[in-house]
Amino acid sequence: MVETDPDPQRFRDLMLDSEPGFEEVMVCVFGIQRHETRTYQVLCDRPGSTVEELAAELERDRSNVNRSLSTLREKGLAERGRRLLDGGGHIYQYTATPLPEAKELMHDTLDEWTAYVHSRIDEFDDEALD
Repeated sequence: MVETDPDPQRFRDLMLDSEPGFEEVMVCVFGIQRHETRTYQVLCDRPGSTVEELAAELERDRSNVNRSLSTLREKGLAERGRRLLDGGGHIYQYTATPLPEAKELMHDTLDEWTAYVHSRIDEFDDEALD
């Protein structure tokens, strides 16, 4: 689900940066935290990682990594797969959405937000000036 009414401060901050980097754009477009962009970046380098592996790599608590992964999955930036263990049971492994697809999601999200702003502009009439 795309957030069509984002915090304008995020976009203002992004526009004030003469050359925003990947992390800044991800934070702005998806409304996620910086630690979630770092989780995405690590997942890009380490597809199929478990929460435990990511927690060690990111030097973060497993519960925090789990929350980051949930957010990334909600935004369409990560997927979870289940691997059966030889001794029984299973473990979840996570993979980042490939960068080309993530970039397309960024474009789509911005397009939807732009369409929302355009519709708001179209709703203005003479009474809006009062």
